[in-house]
Amino acid sequence: MKTLALLKSIAPVLLALGLSTLAPAAQAQAAFPSKPITIVVPFPAGGTTDVVARALQAPLQKILGQTIIIDNKAGASGLIGAKHVQNSAADGYTILLPNNGYLISPLVSKDAGYDALKSFAPIVVLSKQPMILVTHPSVPVNNLKELIAYAKARPKQFEFASSGPLSFTTLSTELFAQRAGIEPLLVAYKGQGPSLQAVLAGEVKALLNVTSPQMNSLIQSGRLRALGVSSPQATPLAAGIPPMSDAVPGFSAELWFALIAPGGTPKDVVNKLNAAVNQALAMPEVREKLLNSGAQALGGSPEQMASMIEAEYASWKDVLQKANIKPQ
Repeated sequence: MKTLALLKSIAPVLLALGLSTLAPAAQAQAAFPSKPITIVVPFPAGGTTDVVARALQAPLQKILGQTIIIDNKAGASGLIGAKHVQNSAADGYTILLPNNGYLISPLVSKDAGYDALKSFAPIVVLSKQPMILVTHPSVPVNNLKELIAYAKARPKQFEFASSGPLSFTTLSTELFAQRAGIEPLLVAYKGQGPSLQAVLAGEVKALLNVTSPQMNSLIQSGRLRALGVSSPQATPLAAGIPPMSDAVPGFSAELWFALIAPGGTPKDVVNKLNAAVNQALAMPEVREKLLNSGAQALGGSPEQMASMIEAEYASWKDVLQKANIKPQ
């Protein structure tokens, strides 16, 4: 009886102690973020991915009330940064700002070391940057249908420049070739700069290159002839240039930038980051910075991003299989 009475007397104390130990954990989770957040950019400073990250840095600091650190972990075509985030704690404090490359890398590299659809938690698509199909002015075509006919008459002779053997521009050119029914000769250069210079010099005939103020200037000056833009619809990033899908129905290939977290990051943390980023992307000054870099601000839900990458992953897998490109 004494034991029972003792237990009854101390039960409220034990309950209070239990609640007090649970309270800090619950408060910590609810208080996200309670420390600085690191956005890992898997490419060098100065590129478009880095520009997108820094356009968001100050607005996110104000919205979330925490320091936002931009950490450029470049190397291995983005794999170093991706693996770093994959192996980080799934708590929302270390996130990755990649482009399509992180989705494509496991399809073309045996050393990727992650599953593009399972190793990360989608947060939000930040922006998209379409490409423009341009030719050297000496090519006797005035529109995309004429180019397709011209290339069909010259199988494996009509030259397309690319910025690397398995770059996004190369794979997009391969996708265009498959959909258009042509067999171009792909000439790989080390980066977008050299491939653009090759077309300007007339070394190669055509190129799919991302939109930018520089590209628009070269087109307006007549040094390049624009035949189509790779977005599904017309875009202000390439004013007056028709979508390539007008001549090749269903064709679309856009470079996009997004935020993703390690797989297993709590849904409430993902949602809080998503809401903050969408708020930042709605700011006119952020949209203008992205537009000046050649990208158009987007936003949306984690679920919308998940659906997008699942469909795109399947599409690129099909392109690679048809081109007989295997992981190296």
